[in-house]
Amino acid sequence: MSDHAPVPAIEVLSAQKTYPNGTVALQPVDLTIQEGEFVTLLGPSGCGKSTLLKMVAGLLEPSDGRLLLWRKPVAAALEGAVQAEAKKMAFVFQSPTLMPWASVQANVRLPLDLAKVPRAEADARVAEALELVGLSKFAKALPRALSGGMQMRVSIARGLVVQPNLLLMDEPFGALDEITRHKLDADLLELWRKKKLTVVFVTHSIHEAVFLSSRVVMMAARPGRIVEEVRIDAPYPRSAEFMVSSEFQHYAKHLQRSLLAASQHNEEEHPA
Repeated sequence: MSDHAPVPAIEVLSAQKTYPNGTVALQPVDLTIQEGEFVTLLGPSGCGKSTLLKMVAGLLEPSDGRLLLWRKPVAAALEGAVQAEAKKMAFVFQSPTLMPWASVQANVRLPLDLAKVPRAEADARVAEALELVGLSKFAKALPRALSGGMQMRVSIARGLVVQPNLLLMDEPFGALDEITRHKLDADLLELWRKKKLTVVFVTHSIHEAVFLSSRVVMMAARPGRIVEEVRIDAPYPRSAEFMVSSEFQHYAKHLQRSLLAASQHNEEEHPA
């Protein structure tokens, strides 16, 4: 390998997860994600998407196998992230999980307060993050004054404020209405481009996966496993027109067939 070969952002090396009750949540998985990719984990409930994402984040330990961030074990990579020049990771959950008594500004600043970042620097970074998600005018508002979509923007800003290189997102827009979801998908792609992020995104939505991704990783359940990877070669930026194009429909139909085939295979292997 060349000394100048890029270092992958994520390497999943035969990682698996079996819970103490014997449930196999994830069969051995091998997956490499390069820096700058937008990779979506797609599949039905119970296929291990969130389990895999949480193992990448260090929130779950694999039962076997290894996970590396920038060629380092996850724990070592995250411990080293306190250093100024180190690579950093942020995780956006399914719900905003905001402190209801605290302002938008205070909610976004929380990771910096926990890291004891000086207040002047923290406030400057909060202001930049709120500007990126279009919420500068709502810095003093309480979460209850915001719509569901705006609360998710606050959650994304809280992730961005740590200035991450890697952004992990676990179905962040699943509970939102269709119009808000499409708007946030488009805004997320713009953030990905502006900040040169690596994003791993979990969804149930085939259309969302095609619109966002440079690569879609299809997973199937019982037990969770990867069954196919599909590269989405459509150029960025992607507009609403892309979603009604024949190219978009081609990818969506392919993933729909793949998902159906995986589901039927599950039923044959694990009859009710």
